[in-house]
Amino acid sequence: MTNHAPERHRVSRRQRRAERKALLLTAIEQQRIDIYVEASRWRDATRSIDDGWHTLMRFKAVFLGVGGVLLLKSARHPGSLLRMAKRLTAGALMLKRAKRLLDSTR
Repeated sequence: MTNHAPERHRVSRRQRRAERKALLLTAIEQQRIDIYVEASRWRDATRSIDDGWHTLMRFKAVFLGVGGVLLLKSARHPGSLLRMAKRLTAGALMLKRAKRLLDSTR
């Protein structure tokens, strides 16, 4: 009389598995939606950085050429490159302060 599980037990096990599978598939679908929404938010948040990066990459060849010329110039006359760097730094700081001043007067 070692009868295996009754037939209705097998049906309920299949039903439980089907329910569990449906729950898991629903959870996976919700996770996919959440990832899609967060990826969209991330793209929106980083759009300005990406646009700036793409702008820089458009001028990559120009930057490399200017960098090479400056490297050659610094190898021949190291002092002039330092003076130019100081002037560029001072100019950039002056522009930044001027912009801040103009923004505060508006």
